[in-house]
Amino acid sequence: MHCNKSVKIVNKMVGDGHPAYIVAEIGINHNGSLDIAKKLIDAAVLSCCDAVKFQKRTVDVVYTKEELARPRENPFGSTNGDLKRGLEFGYNEYAEINRYCKEKGIDWFASCWDNTSVDFIEQFNPPCYKIASALMTDGNLLKHHRKYGRPIILSTGMADMQLINHAVEVLGEENLIILHCTSTYPSMIEELNLKGILTLKEKYPDVPIGYSGHEVGLPTSLAALVLGSCVVERHVTLGRSMWGSDQAASLEPPGLMRLTRDIRAIESAMGDGIIKIYDSEEPIMNKLRRVSWQYSDAE
Repeated sequence: MHCNKSVKIVNKMVGDGHPAYIVAEIGINHNGSLDIAKKLIDAAVLSCCDAVKFQKRTVDVVYTKEELARPRENPFGSTNGDLKRGLEFGYNEYAEINRYCKEKGIDWFASCWDNTSVDFIEQFNPPCYKIASALMTDGNLLKHHRKYGRPIILSTGMADMQLINHAVEVLGEENLIILHCTSTYPSMIEELNLKGILTLKEKYPDVPIGYSGHEVGLPTSLAALVLGSCVVERHVTLGRSMWGSDQAASLEPPGLMRLTRDIRAIESAMGDGIIKIYDSEEPIMNKLRRVSWQYSDAE
C-alpha cells in the first residue's frame, strides 16, 4: 500500500501512519437551534471526535427566487425560502459555536456553498474547509477556497474519476484530503463501493484518502478505516426520527460513541505487521508447546 502524504490540521497530522481524524457532521441537523447544535457538539466531544462540521450558505446566492418561493410546508413557514433561512445560522450563532468549541477543545469547520460563505467562515480562523460533493464541479468556488491557503477536504459523491480528476487539477494536491463518498441519504450498502478508497489511494499516492459515510450502521465505516481511510466522517443527530432531510442518514450519540471507540480499537489492533512472539505469549508457549523447533543453518 502506498504511504500517502500527511496534512496538518491544527496540531494533528492526517494521513497514513496517523490516527484517523474523526469528524461528526452536524450539517443542518441542528434544525436552526443553537441549543441543539451545542448538544450535538457535546455528543461529539463525549465520543472523542476530532471535529464537528457545519454547512454555511448565503441563501439568496445559492438559491433562485423561484426556488425560494416554492411552496413547502416546514417548521419555519410555508415556502422553501422560509425553510432555508430558518436553518441558516448567522454571525451571532457561529461566534457562539466558535467560543463553545474552543471551550470544549474540539475543532470545527464548515462546508461553504458560495464565495460569500467562505469569506464569512474565514473570520473564525477555521482549521480547514470542506468541499461538499454537490460543489466539487464549481471551479470558481474551489479556487476561492484556495486563496486562504487552508487545508481542503474534498468529498466525491455523485462523481466519477473524470470529475474527481478535474476537481483535483483545480485544487492541486498540496494540503488536500479526498473523501470517498456516496451521496444518497441513507446510502444503500451495495452502492458504497468501499474499494473506491483503494482506487483513490492508487490514483493519488501523495494525497490522504478518507471516507464520508451516509449509510445506516457502523460496520461499513469501520471497513473503510481498515481499507486505509485517514478521515472518517459521519452525520450526527439527537434522534433519527427528528424533522430534517439528513437525520435518517445520521448516527445518534450512542452510535457515534461506538464508532469512535471501535475506530481506536481497530487502530490499536492493526499493529506494525511484524510477526513476532509477544512477551505475554512466553508463559503460554512454555506451558503448551511440547517440542521446540530445531533451526538448521539452512533456515
